[in-house]
Amino acid sequence: MTKISFTINGKQVSTDVEGRTLLVDLIRDELRLTGTHVGCDTSQCGCCTIELNGDMVKSCAMLAAQADGATITTIEGLAKGDVLHPVQQAFTECHGLQCGFCTPGMIMASVGILKANPNPSDDDIVKGLEGNLCRCTGYVNIIKSVKRAAELMKA
Repeated sequence: MTKISFTINGKQVSTDVEGRTLLVDLIRDELRLTGTHVGCDTSQCGCCTIELNGDMVKSCAMLAAQADGATITTIEGLAKGDVLHPVQQAFTECHGLQCGFCTPGMIMASVGILKANPNPSDDDIVKGLEGNLCRCTGYVNIIKSVKRAAELMKA
């Protein structure tokens, strides 16, 4: 067992983890932050996307011990109380989801896109979402959602 400490959604956490524990499993199973989903277990679908030290990463592709000392934000950490993050609001307004399984990862990836480029083109959005898969939508409303979020974040 390895003792690790990190900040997640503004809260300091210290815990013991086995060397083989994936970060996504720690987040979901021990911390009970189940908004981060496990989709493919191969880091190809993006359902497990989180922000780690300012970068968007797939939490199924890293060990929990690698998060020692990190600052993490999950989908649960985006909203401020009852006030949705602009990306969450835009996905709601523009119906950027269907079944919702990929939505937390899509939203987290979209936050990353908008951090890097506050005024992305459709092509920028498509390229930025390449590591996230949705099996229900045609991505049209997801792209609209990211563009709407960019507008909301400017206001």
